[in-house]
Amino acid sequence: MATVRRVTKGKIRPPQRRADKDSQFETTWATLSSAISTIHEQKAYTLSYEEVYRSGYNLVVHKCGEQLYNGVKDLIAQFLESEAKATILPVLSIADTSPSEGVQVLKMIQKLWKHHVTCLLMISDILVHMDKNYVPQSRLPRTYDMGLYLFRDTVIRSPNYPIQSHLQMVLLNQITMERKGDVIDRGAIKSCTEMLLEIKENNGVESIYISDFENLFLETSREFYRVESDELVRYFDPPEYMRKVEERLEEEQLRCSHYLTEKTEPKIRTIVEQEMIAKHLKTIIDTENWGLVQLLVNNRKEDLERMFRLFSRVPKGSRELQDGVAEHIKECGKAINTNVKASAESAEKGALAGVTLALRWVQEVLDLKERFDTILVSAFGKDKSFENAINSAFEQFINLNPKAPEFMSLFIDNKLKKDFKGKSDDEVDSILNKTTTLFRFLSDKDIFERYYKQHLSNRLLHGKSLSDETERGMIAKLKVECGYQFTSKLEGMFTDMRLSVDALGEFKKFLERTEKVTPMDLNVTVLTSTFWPVPSNPVACNLPADFLAATDIYERFYTSRHNGRKLTWHTTMGNVDLRATFNARKHDLNVSTMAAVVLLLFNDVPEGESLSYTAIETETGLPEEHLKRTLQSVACGKFKILVKEPKSREIGNTDTFKFNASFTEKLARIKIQTIASRVETSVENKETQEKVDDARKHMAEAAIVRVMKNRKALDHNNLVTEVIGQLQGRFNPTPSMIKKRIEALIDREYLERAPGNRTIYNYLA
Repeated sequence: MATVRRVTKGKIRPPQRRADKDSQFETTWATLSSAISTIHEQKAYTLSYEEVYRSGYNLVVHKCGEQLYNGVKDLIAQFLESEAKATILPVLSIADTSPSEGVQVLKMIQKLWKHHVTCLLMISDILVHMDKNYVPQSRLPRTYDMGLYLFRDTVIRSPNYPIQSHLQMVLLNQITMERKGDVIDRGAIKSCTEMLLEIKENNGVESIYISDFENLFLETSREFYRVESDELVRYFDPPEYMRKVEERLEEEQLRCSHYLTEKTEPKIRTIVEQEMIAKHLKTIIDTENWGLVQLLVNNRKEDLERMFRLFSRVPKGSRELQDGVAEHIKECGKAINTNVKASAESAEKGALAGVTLALRWVQEVLDLKERFDTILVSAFGKDKSFENAINSAFEQFINLNPKAPEFMSLFIDNKLKKDFKGKSDDEVDSILNKTTTLFRFLSDKDIFERYYKQHLSNRLLHGKSLSDETERGMIAKLKVECGYQFTSKLEGMFTDMRLSVDALGEFKKFLERTEKVTPMDLNVTVLTSTFWPVPSNPVACNLPADFLAATDIYERFYTSRHNGRKLTWHTTMGNVDLRATFNARKHDLNVSTMAAVVLLLFNDVPEGESLSYTAIETETGLPEEHLKRTLQSVACGKFKILVKEPKSREIGNTDTFKFNASFTEKLARIKIQTIASRVETSVENKETQEKVDDARKHMAEAAIVRVMKNRKALDHNNLVTEVIGQLQGRFNPTPSMIKKRIEALIDREYLERAPGNRTIYNYLA
């Protein structure tokens, strides 16, 4: 049996000879390098893609990746070096001698860049195997990226030629020329900035656009706008200056959009804002003829809106503008208040002058508020911070006028009596809303309440309100502002008026049932003393017998229905209708109760004879102040029912009076001395303030007790803070005032100091 021995190939081979490997690389590289050169010569169409690709593939497979990568790198670098010298270097000297021709530098760089990128794409295609295998293993940039780095280091940042500095200079010069109004080649600049954006630094993230151009661009731009803003603000008024600033901002935005990059826009915008706006805020606002004040005075809404837009761009701009607007409002308010003070003497001399002054003050404030409300909407875009600044300024100057609460109440009184006649509901509501806005600024709302109650009382008692609906609408607005407690007494007045009408109907039935007859028609309004501003003690007055008989009948009727109630008759708040017979004709006179008492005295005086002031005073029993005012109304006013001797507007203790039988008047019915709203005199104002101060003490003590009843124990500072918070809706109490009320409550044993700590109070139930 024969056996066959199998011959196997040995596993250990002799090493390949180095000379063979080098020889293979040289042969293959020669083919590949020739192909790359052909690509650079723009003759790639003559190449066989398969052959060139296989050459690169074989070199990587045979472990020649390092030689291949470095060979390609050197070949590209040599090409770029030679091209930079041949094409770019010649135009650099032209740019030095003629800056306007500098754009040629950009075009030549861009031409080389485009050719280089095209070549890189083709070279990368034939070296795909190297980029997929050798490059990642060696942690090297891909062929395309390596080519971009070479363009950066060989061309843009060439160590041999000043290309980088010329590129920067030309780009900056072109932008400066455009800023000055020249036409430039935006396409050339855009191509270069796109090139700089595509080329990265060694980290592969940040583009050289920032380091090679943007930083220098921002630096030179800051200097440009610093110089330009100093010149413009010196030669142009603020409105024109702001228009130019806005134009510059728009130009830079478009510049970044068209041929730089959107990422540069916020940076250059910040520079323009800092150099042209932030550094000149005060100058723009305070310029004498065309600054902020003049724009506000002339109602230049477009310029104000532009100022608002521009100032809002910088950190302190809005605050400066708000302060400027607020300061102007305060100055306007100061002027309005000064006019009031200058006219105060005339207000003291007569009710009409004082009311006219009050109406004028409120109307001027309303007009000012309306003007700035319009500016807030049209120029400041309803910005909340501007609205707060405007309101704060109004609040400040309004409260500097001590008569502001009285003036506002008089204004509303005038509107609700006269001005609303013939106006639509919308017009009425609009005026009341505006007035309520001013009321909101008042710090002493309790003083306003006192005046409003007095004026409402006069309107209701003398039938001067145009409508209950309008009156209730105003009270509803006040309730929204201050709460139920503020308006509860005002609403109680309406309740009394309604109940009085019902009671009068019952009184008439009572007269019919009992067959009683009053000497005159009697119309009684029963007022709850806590609701109405009635004096605690009625004014003394000797009523005629017929008056007393009629009131006595009504009292018996009322007390029979309301056991325990006591009626007090106030002659200062009523009025009487009289039939007076003169030589020419008869007239119906509507006069105050006190005037009726005076006039009825002359029924017993023979025709042509007089009564002295002293005699009238004795017969009527009226106090001097009320008697003189009453005599003034019937003897010195428009309708002279009595003739005074000597003739003058002032009433003296030695004057005499007689019935004016020769009085003539076209009107059959005449109203005389109906109680009218008027501005208080300094003496009356002092009395009102004393009453208000007394009421404030009670309100403060009530607030202290409410807080302590809830807390049981509280330290001084927190108690003061909580009480101020509760009372701010009515008035602004001072800490010292609250401290005095605390002491008073301690004395009356509502509170006590905590043992061992005098700053803490305990509530005593």
